[in-house]
Amino acid sequence: MLSRAYRVCAVAMNTYREAVRARVLLGLFAFALATLAYSVVIAAMSVGQDRQHPQELRVVADLGAASMSLFSVLGATVLGATTLYRELELKTIFPILTRKLARSEYLVGKYFGILITLLVFLAIDSAVVLAILALQAGNVTATLGVATCAMALLGAALWRAKFTRVYVILPWSMAVLVAMALCADAAGAERQVVILSAILTFAEIAIVSAVTIFFSAFSSPFLTGLYTIMVFVIGRSADTLGNIPAHVFGTMGPWVHNIGRVLAYIVPNLHLYVPSRPLLLGQVAEITPAWYTARACANAALYAAILLTLGALVFRRRDFS
Repeated sequence: MLSRAYRVCAVAMNTYREAVRARVLLGLFAFALATLAYSVVIAAMSVGQDRQHPQELRVVADLGAASMSLFSVLGATVLGATTLYRELELKTIFPILTRKLARSEYLVGKYFGILITLLVFLAIDSAVVLAILALQAGNVTATLGVATCAMALLGAALWRAKFTRVYVILPWSMAVLVAMALCADAAGAERQVVILSAILTFAEIAIVSAVTIFFSAFSSPFLTGLYTIMVFVIGRSADTLGNIPAHVFGTMGPWVHNIGRVLAYIVPNLHLYVPSRPLLLGQVAEITPAWYTARACANAALYAAILLTLGALVFRRRDFS
C-alpha cells in the first residue's frame, strides 16, 4: 500500500512540475488578475456605500469569487485535456509504464498532479482577492507589509532552491492565503464569502478534473475539452433541467422533460458549488455554511472517485499501438 501511494505521489509531483510551467496556466492567471483589477474599478464606481456593508467590498468579493470559479474550471479543462495526450504524443509514457507502475496508478497520479497545480492557482488567486478586500477595509499597513515579506521570501526561496523551484510555490501559496485571510479580517462577511467560495471552487474543479481525466483516457484533447464543457454546462444547469415544465416544448415536452430529469440525476450538480450569498453568510434557516460546504465537498469526492475508477478501467484496456 505504501509503495503504491509512493508511485502515485511521484507521478503527481512530476505532473505538477510540468503543469505549473504551462504557458496556458500563466495566461489564465494573467486574465484572472486583470479581472480582479476590473473589479476594483467597478467597485470604485459603485454607489450606495454604508459603514456596515460597503458596496465596494461586495463587488470585489462577488467578482473575485466568480473569477476564481471561471478560470479554475478553464484551467482544469485545459490541463486535463492535454497532460495525458502530451505523454502519448511524445511517447514518454512507454518507458514509464514498463516499470512497476500500474496504468490506474499513473492515471490517478496525473489527476492529483492537476489538482495540486490548480490548488496553487486557486490559493494565489484567492490571496489576491483577500488582499484587495483588506486594503479596501483599511488595513493598508499590515497588508502591504505581509505582501512585501511574502514576495521577498519567495524570491529568496527561488534563488536558493535552484533545482526544486516549482515545489517552493506550493507551501508558499498556502502560507500567503492564510496570511491574507488574517489581514482581511476587517472585511467581515465578504471575507467569509471569498473563503467559502474558494473551498467550493476547489471541490468543483476536483469534479471537472476527474471528468477531463475520464474523457482523456480514450479521446483526443479537442473532444475531451468539448465533452468536459458540455458536462460543465449541463452540471451548472442541473437544477433547471430537472424542473423544466413539459408544456414549454409543445408536443415534444414530455420527452425533453424526461431527458432533462435523467441528465440532472446522472451529471454532477455543479450548481451546488455556486450558492447564493445568503447561504454563504449563514442567513438561510436550517443550513449552516460549514455543513453545506462539507456536504458539497463530500459529494465532489464521491463523483471524483467514481469517475477516476471508470477512467482507470477504460485506460487499462486502451491500446497504445
